[in-house]
Amino acid sequence: MTEQGERWTSEQVLALAPDDASRKAGSKLGTPGPWSGTGWGGQGAKEGAGALWGRCAGSGRTSYRAAVDLAGPAYTCSCPSRKFPCKHVLGLLLLWAGDAHEDGDGTAARVTRAEGAPDWAESWLAERRTRAAAAPAAPADPEAARRRTERRAARITAGAQELERRLADLLRGGLAAAEQTGYGLWEETAARMVDAQAPGLASRVRELGALPGSGPGWPVRLLEECALTHLLDQAWLAGDRLSAPLAATVRIRVGLTASPEGPVLRDRWQVLAQYDTADARLTTRRIWLYGHDGGHTALLLSYGAAGRAPQRALPVGTVLDAALRPYEGGGPRAELVEQFAAPSPTAGPPRGGPVGAALDAYGRALTDDPWLDAWPVTLTDVVPARAEYGWQLADAGTGRSGTSGTSATSATSAIGTGNTDTRDIGTDPTATREAIPLTRAAQERAGLWRLIALSGGGPLTVFGEVGHQGFSPLAAWSPAAPAETVPLM
Repeated sequence: MTEQGERWTSEQVLALAPDDASRKAGSKLGTPGPWSGTGWGGQGAKEGAGALWGRCAGSGRTSYRAAVDLAGPAYTCSCPSRKFPCKHVLGLLLLWAGDAHEDGDGTAARVTRAEGAPDWAESWLAERRTRAAAAPAAPADPEAARRRTERRAARITAGAQELERRLADLLRGGLAAAEQTGYGLWEETAARMVDAQAPGLASRVRELGALPGSGPGWPVRLLEECALTHLLDQAWLAGDRLSAPLAATVRIRVGLTASPEGPVLRDRWQVLAQYDTADARLTTRRIWLYGHDGGHTALLLSYGAAGRAPQRALPVGTVLDAALRPYEGGGPRAELVEQFAAPSPTAGPPRGGPVGAALDAYGRALTDDPWLDAWPVTLTDVVPARAEYGWQLADAGTGRSGTSGTSATSATSAIGTGNTDTRDIGTDPTATREAIPLTRAAQERAGLWRLIALSGGGPLTVFGEVGHQGFSPLAAWSPAAPAETVPLM
């Protein structure tokens, strides 16, 4: 048991895996056979949490040394794997998680409590404490920083003007011609945006280049994305006439680095979902959190080099007593300032609302950020349903007509916004029943079938991202087991 009285479940451990291959490999190592020198305890770890360590036999004569700081959580392993956490760390965590059940049966634990960690594990834990206590770096020369900012702004302006000419040439020649020109011209334009130090514009150009010939209706999608890119170009070029919040959003969208600002918010943050996206240059991990006291949703982003998973990983379905600071721009992104205890079990799903409230929340968010691709929402009392165009989530009607004794609230608000609207529609029998289609990507993932099986035709609570392409479900809860978070990614 941790200081909070609970170990992680196997599902929470496997949710930390960077990919399916790591889940399968880690599951094979979650047995006592390959392990020796295992132990766990609070010595050397953050107070109130604990550490976990062990040696795993590999293909060579030297065993791999794996350790976990449960307060982070954070991991280390002597294996050469570029994945994080690696299969050995996952196997060790699964071994430890399995003891929660075996202890209750009177069976001896496979990972026993120890007074102290071995020297190699204690050394790593001490380095983590030292880094955490290190003094912040001295601020850079403000005058030099101002000159760098001005030079970069001039490069971005030149890049935005060049992109405007590229869009004008595209429309002048007709969208149909975009399918014949190929991707090379788009990649060349994206490279020019990188040279202009505008990675956000470069990303949008690559997305434009992938649309021609991408399926039925691609000219419409291309025109929509061209319009949004044109809007972003013009917003950057007219930045001095924008309001401060919108100007901050534009800076972020073109690729300038945002900084955390505003008051630090301490809350009991529930880990709703975690997933990775990758391209040829970078792996991005998105971790969604929900504050049970404040009712806000926050997004933690971490990055890894191409082919390598980011280091930060949090077990889905647990709660962190932590402080976050929102980033500028008013969106959900936040920085983890301090974590005060190890992850503890969750009590249930976040507050949410019907489909209509989720769409309203997304619409309000678009007024602050017209380039928003997705917005976090929690849908309550919805059922997966098959439609002519594919799968959708539809209001079930239960819990909002006064028959279930519960009331739903509007969609979750983001940490960086002032939106705390929680209008009660739980007892309104005239509330409109609506449905929202799942995105094409969501309908191709295995998580769709997990969602359908969990529902069994009954209502669920589902957290995910809603955007102009539909809804992407990331986690779900059933009325039969409201404390169990089921990952869908």
